[in-house]
Amino acid sequence: MKSSITKYIIGGAVVAVVAGYAIFNANSGANAGSPGLPSSLPPETPPGGSASSTGGTGTATAAAGTSAGQYKNGRYTGPVVDAFYGKVQVAVAIKNGAIANVAFPVYPNNPGHTIQESMTALPALAKEAIAAQSANVNIVSGATQTSQAFQQSLAAALTQAQ
Repeated sequence: MKSSITKYIIGGAVVAVVAGYAIFNANSGANAGSPGLPSSLPPETPPGGSASSTGGTGTATAAAGTSAGQYKNGRYTGPVVDAFYGKVQVAVAIKNGAIANVAFPVYPNNPGHTIQESMTALPALAKEAIAAQSANVNIVSGATQTSQAFQQSLAAALTQAQ
C-alpha cells in the first residue's frame, strides 16, 4: 500500500514538472503581444506632419524633417535573432532617408528579469540607433545578448533599406 502511494506521489510530481515546463516553454522566448514595447510601427505621418516620441513605450521617433538621405523611405523588418533568453526582431521606419522609428515585433519577454531587461535595454537601443542613424550602437550592460541580437536584426533591416 505504501509503495503504491509513493508511486502516485512521484507520478504526480513528474506530471506537474512536465506540465510546468510545457507552460513555461509556451510562454517563453518572444511574444509579439506583450505590454510595454511596441510590436509594430505606428501609422505613417501624413505629409506636412511630424512624428513624435510616444514616450516610455520603447518606440523612438525622430522629427519628420530629419534627413540623412542614406536609406530608402519605407518600412523594413530584420530577421528574428536568438538572444539566448529569447528572440529579438527589429522593424524600422525610414522617412526622409533617415531612421525615424524603431519597433520590436519580437523580443524576450519571460517573466522576471528578462522582461525587465527588455523594457530597459530595447528603448535605449532604439533611441541610440535613431541618434546614430545605424545599427552601430553600444551594448547595454546586463543585456549583452539582447543588444547583439538588436544590432544584427537592425543591420539586416537597414541593408534592405539601402
